[in-house]
Amino acid sequence: MKILGIGNAIVDVICKVEESFLINNNLTKSTMKLVDETEFKKLLSNLKIEDTVSGGSVANSIAGLSQLGNKVGFIGKVNDDDLGNKYEDGLKKENVDYFYSKKKESIPTGTCLILITPDSERTMCTFLGIAGKISENDVDVNAVKNSEITFLEGYLWDEGDPKKAFDKAIQNSNKVAMSLSDLFCVERHKKHFLDLVKNKLDITFANEQEIMSLIGTKNFEEVITFSKQLGKLVVITRGKNGAIAINSGEIAECGIQKNLKIVDLTGAGDLFASGFLHGFVNNLSLKENLEKGTEMSSKIIQIFGARLKG
Repeated sequence: MKILGIGNAIVDVICKVEESFLINNNLTKSTMKLVDETEFKKLLSNLKIEDTVSGGSVANSIAGLSQLGNKVGFIGKVNDDDLGNKYEDGLKKENVDYFYSKKKESIPTGTCLILITPDSERTMCTFLGIAGKISENDVDVNAVKNSEITFLEGYLWDEGDPKKAFDKAIQNSNKVAMSLSDLFCVERHKKHFLDLVKNKLDITFANEQEIMSLIGTKNFEEVITFSKQLGKLVVITRGKNGAIAINSGEIAECGIQKNLKIVDLTGAGDLFASGFLHGFVNNLSLKENLEKGTEMSSKIIQIFGARLKG
Protein backbone atom coordinates (compact mmCIF):
# COMPACT_ATOMS: atom_id res chain seq x y z
CA MET A 1 0.00 0.00 0.00
CA LYS A 2 1.26 3.47 -0.84
CA ILE A 3 -0.37 5.56 1.91
CA LEU A 4 -2.46 4.88 5.01
CA GLY A 5 -4.42 7.80 6.42
CA ILE A 6 -5.41 7.98 10.08
CA GLY A 7 -7.85 10.74 10.96
CA ASN A 8 -11.22 11.88 12.16
CA ALA A 9 -13.99 9.99 10.35
CA ILE A 10 -16.48 12.82 9.99
CA VAL A 11 -19.58 13.23 7.87
CA ASP A 12 -19.69 16.73 6.33
CA VAL A 13 -22.97 18.63 6.29
CA ILE A 14 -22.61 21.55 3.87
CA CYS A 15 -24.75 24.69 4.16
CA LYS A 16 -24.63 28.18 2.60
CA VAL A 17 -24.88 31.09 5.06
CA GLU A 18 -24.60 34.87 5.12
CA GLU A 19 -21.79 36.62 7.04
CA SER A 20 -24.37 37.62 9.67
CA PHE A 21 -24.89 33.97 10.64
CA LEU A 22 -21.23 33.71 11.68
CA ILE A 23 -21.37 36.97 13.63
CA ASN A 24 -24.64 36.09 15.39
CA ASN A 25 -23.22 32.71 16.46
CA ASN A 26 -19.77 34.03 17.51
CA LEU A 27 -17.96 32.01 14.85
CA THR A 28 -14.54 32.98 13.49
CA LYS A 29 -14.50 32.78 9.71
CA SER A 30 -12.23 30.14 8.06
CA THR A 31 -11.53 28.27 11.30
CA MET A 32 -12.79 25.07 12.89
CA LYS A 33 -14.62 25.13 16.22
CA LEU A 34 -15.41 22.04 18.29
CA VAL A 35 -19.01 21.92 19.47
CA ASP A 36 -21.13 19.46 21.44
CA GLU A 37 -24.10 17.63 19.98
CA THR A 38 -26.64 20.12 21.38
CA GLU A 39 -24.89 23.14 19.85
CA PHE A 40 -24.44 21.30 16.55
CA LYS A 41 -28.19 20.59 16.32
CA LYS A 42 -29.05 24.16 17.33
CA LEU A 43 -26.86 25.64 14.58
CA LEU A 44 -28.23 23.21 12.00
CA SER A 45 -31.87 23.80 12.96
CA ASN A 46 -32.03 27.13 11.06
CA LEU A 47 -30.15 26.01 7.95
CA LYS A 48 -30.86 24.35 4.62
CA ILE A 49 -28.53 21.43 3.88
CA GLU A 50 -26.87 21.63 0.45
CA ASP A 51 -25.11 18.27 0.64
CA THR A 52 -24.00 15.50 3.02
CA VAL A 53 -20.71 13.73 2.20
CA SER A 54 -18.09 11.57 3.88
CA GLY A 55 -15.37 13.92 5.06
CA GLY A 56 -12.53 14.36 7.51
CA SER A 57 -9.35 16.08 6.42
CA VAL A 58 -7.02 13.10 5.91
CA ALA A 59 -9.87 10.96 4.56
CA ASN A 60 -10.42 13.62 1.86
CA SER A 61 -6.70 13.47 0.99
CA ILE A 62 -6.81 9.66 0.86
CA ALA A 63 -9.86 9.72 -1.45
CA GLY A 64 -7.97 12.11 -3.74
CA LEU A 65 -4.91 9.82 -3.75
CA SER A 66 -7.14 6.88 -4.68
CA GLN A 67 -8.60 8.84 -7.60
CA LEU A 68 -5.03 9.43 -8.80
CA GLY A 69 -4.57 5.65 -8.99
CA ASN A 70 -2.72 4.97 -5.72
CA LYS A 71 -3.47 2.00 -3.44
CA VAL A 72 -4.51 3.60 -0.16
CA GLY A 73 -6.21 2.85 3.15
CA PHE A 74 -7.83 4.71 6.02
CA ILE A 75 -8.37 4.26 9.76
CA GLY A 76 -11.00 6.37 11.50
CA LYS A 77 -13.63 5.65 14.11
CA VAL A 78 -17.37 5.65 13.35
CA ASN A 79 -20.39 4.23 15.14
CA ASP A 80 -22.46 1.43 13.65
CA ASP A 81 -25.28 3.89 12.89
CA ASP A 82 -26.81 5.45 9.78
CA LEU A 83 -24.07 8.07 9.32
CA GLY A 84 -21.37 5.49 10.09
CA ASN A 85 -22.71 3.21 7.36
CA LYS A 86 -22.88 6.14 4.94
CA TYR A 87 -19.31 7.03 5.82
CA GLU A 88 -17.99 3.53 5.14
CA ASP A 89 -19.92 3.34 1.85
CA GLY A 90 -18.36 6.67 0.84
CA LEU A 91 -14.86 5.25 1.30
CA LYS A 92 -15.68 2.03 -0.54
CA LYS A 93 -16.99 4.05 -3.51
CA GLU A 94 -13.58 5.74 -3.64
CA ASN A 95 -11.71 2.38 -3.61
CA VAL A 96 -10.20 3.13 -0.20
CA ASP A 97 -9.45 0.12 2.04
CA TYR A 98 -11.09 0.77 5.42
CA PHE A 99 -9.08 -0.75 8.27
CA TYR A 100 -11.65 -0.36 11.02
CA SER A 101 -14.49 -2.62 12.15
CA LYS A 102 -17.34 -0.46 13.41
CA LYS A 103 -19.29 -1.44 16.51
CA LYS A 104 -22.43 -0.22 18.28
CA GLU A 105 -21.22 2.68 20.45
CA SER A 106 -23.00 4.96 22.90
CA ILE A 107 -21.67 8.02 21.03
CA PRO A 108 -22.79 8.79 17.45
CA THR A 109 -20.63 9.13 14.33
CA GLY A 110 -18.91 12.53 14.11
CA THR A 111 -20.31 15.32 11.96
CA CYS A 112 -18.95 18.62 10.69
CA LEU A 113 -21.17 21.55 9.79
CA ILE A 114 -19.43 23.37 6.92
CA LEU A 115 -20.73 26.91 6.53
CA ILE A 116 -19.99 28.51 3.16
CA THR A 117 -20.19 32.33 3.07
CA PRO A 118 -20.73 34.28 -0.19
CA ASP A 119 -16.93 34.85 -0.48
CA SER A 120 -16.50 31.01 -0.77
CA GLU A 121 -14.68 30.80 2.58
CA ARG A 122 -15.58 27.84 4.77
CA THR A 123 -16.11 27.92 8.53
CA MET A 124 -16.50 24.62 10.36
CA CYS A 125 -18.31 23.52 13.50
CA THR A 126 -17.34 19.96 14.37
CA PHE A 127 -19.07 17.53 16.67
CA LEU A 128 -16.36 14.86 16.87
CA GLY A 129 -18.65 12.16 18.24
CA ILE A 130 -16.97 8.75 18.35
CA ALA A 131 -14.25 9.92 15.91
CA GLY A 132 -12.53 11.78 18.75
CA LYS A 133 -12.42 8.63 20.89
CA ILE A 134 -9.88 6.82 18.71
CA SER A 135 -7.40 4.79 20.76
CA GLU A 136 -4.31 2.68 20.19
CA ASN A 137 -6.54 -0.43 19.93
CA ASP A 138 -8.07 1.06 16.76
CA VAL A 139 -4.69 1.29 14.98
CA ASP A 140 -4.04 -1.74 12.77
CA VAL A 141 -0.26 -2.23 13.09
CA ASN A 142 -0.02 -4.42 10.00
CA ALA A 143 -1.76 -1.79 7.88
CA VAL A 144 0.72 0.81 9.19
CA LYS A 145 3.76 -1.38 8.54
CA ASN A 146 2.53 -2.29 5.06
CA SER A 147 2.23 1.29 3.85
CA GLU A 148 5.06 3.47 2.55
CA ILE A 149 3.71 6.54 4.37
CA THR A 150 1.30 7.05 7.27
CA PHE A 151 -0.58 10.34 6.92
CA LEU A 152 -1.96 11.90 10.13
CA GLU A 153 -3.98 15.04 10.83
CA GLY A 154 -3.51 17.62 13.58
CA TYR A 155 -7.29 17.64 14.10
CA LEU A 156 -7.03 14.13 15.54
CA TRP A 157 -4.30 14.87 18.06
CA ASP A 158 -5.46 15.23 21.63
CA GLU A 159 -4.25 14.25 25.08
CA GLY A 160 -5.10 10.74 26.26
CA ASP A 161 -6.24 7.99 23.88
CA PRO A 162 -5.82 9.89 20.57
CA LYS A 163 -2.19 10.69 21.51
CA LYS A 164 -1.57 6.99 22.23
CA ALA A 165 -3.06 6.12 18.83
CA PHE A 166 -0.73 8.69 17.20
CA ASP A 167 2.32 7.33 19.06
CA LYS A 168 1.54 3.75 18.07
CA ALA A 169 1.14 4.75 14.42
CA ILE A 170 4.35 6.80 14.40
CA GLN A 171 6.40 4.06 16.08
CA ASN A 172 5.37 1.50 13.46
CA SER A 173 5.52 3.71 10.36
CA ASN A 174 8.05 3.60 7.54
CA LYS A 175 7.56 7.34 6.98
CA VAL A 176 5.18 9.78 8.68
CA ALA A 177 3.45 12.80 7.17
CA MET A 178 1.10 15.11 9.05
CA SER A 179 -1.03 18.15 8.37
CA LEU A 180 -1.10 20.79 11.11
CA SER A 181 -4.79 21.16 10.12
CA ASP A 182 -5.89 24.44 11.67
CA LEU A 183 -4.58 27.53 13.44
CA PHE A 184 -6.62 26.76 16.58
CA CYS A 185 -5.15 23.23 16.66
CA VAL A 186 -1.63 24.65 16.48
CA GLU A 187 -2.28 27.20 19.22
CA ARG A 188 -3.90 24.59 21.47
CA HIS A 189 -1.15 21.98 21.08
CA LYS A 190 1.87 24.13 20.17
CA LYS A 191 4.47 22.38 22.36
CA HIS A 192 3.41 18.91 21.20
CA PHE A 193 3.13 19.88 17.52
CA LEU A 194 6.59 21.48 17.60
CA ASP A 195 8.00 18.25 19.06
CA LEU A 196 6.29 16.23 16.31
CA VAL A 197 7.61 18.50 13.54
CA LYS A 198 11.14 18.56 14.91
CA ASN A 199 11.53 14.95 16.03
CA LYS A 200 8.91 12.60 14.62
CA LEU A 201 7.54 13.68 11.24
CA ASP A 202 9.22 13.17 7.87
CA ILE A 203 6.78 15.47 6.04
CA THR A 204 4.84 18.40 7.51
CA PHE A 205 1.96 20.11 5.69
CA ALA A 206 0.85 23.54 6.90
CA ASN A 207 -0.52 26.82 5.67
CA GLU A 208 1.37 30.04 6.24
CA GLN A 209 -0.57 31.10 9.36
CA GLU A 210 -0.20 27.67 11.02
CA ILE A 211 3.56 27.35 10.55
CA MET A 212 4.19 30.98 11.60
CA SER A 213 2.15 30.44 14.76
CA LEU A 214 3.98 27.17 15.44
CA ILE A 215 7.43 28.79 15.52
CA GLY A 216 6.19 32.12 16.92
CA THR A 217 7.12 34.48 14.10
CA LYS A 218 5.49 37.14 11.91
CA ASN A 219 8.27 36.88 9.32
CA PHE A 220 8.06 34.22 6.61
CA GLU A 221 11.83 34.29 6.07
CA GLU A 222 12.18 32.81 9.57
CA VAL A 223 9.91 29.95 8.50
CA ILE A 224 12.28 29.19 5.61
CA THR A 225 15.30 29.29 7.92
CA PHE A 226 13.56 27.02 10.47
CA SER A 227 12.53 24.55 7.75
CA LYS A 228 16.01 24.40 6.19
CA GLN A 229 17.55 23.63 9.59
CA LEU A 230 15.05 20.82 10.26
CA GLY A 231 16.51 18.64 7.54
CA LYS A 232 13.02 17.28 6.78
CA LEU A 233 10.36 18.05 4.21
CA VAL A 234 8.09 21.00 5.01
CA VAL A 235 5.30 21.89 2.58
CA ILE A 236 3.51 25.22 3.00
CA THR A 237 0.48 26.59 1.16
CA ARG A 238 0.41 30.40 0.99
CA GLY A 239 -2.99 31.32 -0.44
CA LYS A 240 -2.57 33.72 -3.37
CA ASN A 241 1.23 33.38 -3.05
CA GLY A 242 1.09 29.73 -4.12
CA ALA A 243 3.02 27.01 -2.32
CA ILE A 244 6.58 26.25 -1.24
CA ALA A 245 8.37 23.03 -0.31
CA ILE A 246 11.60 23.03 1.69
CA ASN A 247 13.72 19.91 2.06
CA SER A 248 17.01 20.81 3.82
CA GLY A 249 18.80 23.00 1.25
CA GLU A 250 16.38 22.33 -1.61
CA ILE A 251 13.54 24.79 -2.10
CA ALA A 252 10.80 24.64 -4.74
CA GLU A 253 7.92 27.04 -5.34
CA CYS A 254 4.73 26.97 -7.37
CA GLY A 255 2.25 29.74 -8.19
CA ILE A 256 -1.53 29.45 -8.09
CA GLN A 257 -3.70 28.67 -11.10
CA LYS A 258 -5.41 31.79 -12.47
CA ASN A 259 -9.01 32.52 -13.56
CA LEU A 260 -10.68 29.81 -11.49
CA LYS A 261 -14.39 29.97 -10.70
CA ILE A 262 -14.02 29.49 -6.95
CA VAL A 263 -17.21 28.36 -5.20
CA ASP A 264 -16.00 26.66 -2.01
CA LEU A 265 -12.54 26.50 -0.39
CA THR A 266 -13.41 23.37 1.64
CA GLY A 267 -10.85 20.67 0.96
CA ALA A 268 -8.30 22.92 -0.78
CA GLY A 269 -5.55 21.91 1.66
CA ASP A 270 -6.69 18.27 1.78
CA LEU A 271 -6.55 17.87 -2.00
CA PHE A 272 -3.30 19.82 -2.22
CA ALA A 273 -1.82 17.16 0.08
CA SER A 274 -3.26 14.41 -2.19
CA GLY A 275 -1.49 15.80 -5.21
CA PHE A 276 1.79 16.44 -3.41
CA LEU A 277 1.91 12.99 -1.80
CA HIS A 278 0.98 11.38 -5.14
CA GLY A 279 4.07 13.01 -6.63
CA PHE A 280 6.19 12.07 -3.63
CA VAL A 281 5.33 8.33 -3.61
CA ASN A 282 5.73 8.18 -7.39
CA ASN A 283 9.20 9.77 -7.26
CA LEU A 284 8.43 13.07 -8.98
CA SER A 285 10.56 16.16 -8.29
CA LEU A 286 9.79 18.59 -5.47
CA LYS A 287 8.52 21.15 -8.00
CA GLU A 288 6.34 18.55 -9.76
CA ASN A 289 4.86 17.50 -6.39
CA LEU A 290 3.84 21.11 -5.75
CA GLU A 291 2.37 21.42 -9.24
CA LYS A 292 0.29 18.25 -8.76
CA GLY A 293 -0.91 19.54 -5.38
CA THR A 294 -1.89 22.87 -6.95
CA GLU A 295 -3.71 21.12 -9.80
CA MET A 296 -5.78 19.04 -7.34
CA SER A 297 -6.63 21.95 -5.03
CA SER A 298 -7.60 24.08 -8.05
CA LYS A 299 -10.12 21.42 -9.09
CA ILE A 300 -11.73 21.03 -5.67
CA ILE A 301 -12.32 24.74 -5.00
CA GLN A 302 -14.47 24.97 -8.14
CA ILE A 303 -17.07 22.52 -6.76
CA PHE A 304 -18.99 22.21 -3.48
CA GLY A 305 -17.54 19.86 -0.88
CA ALA A 306 -14.14 18.23 -0.42
CA ARG A 307 -14.42 15.16 -2.66
CA LEU A 308 -13.87 15.24 -6.41
CA LYS A 309 -16.62 13.46 -8.30
CA GLY A 310 -15.29 10.27 -9.88
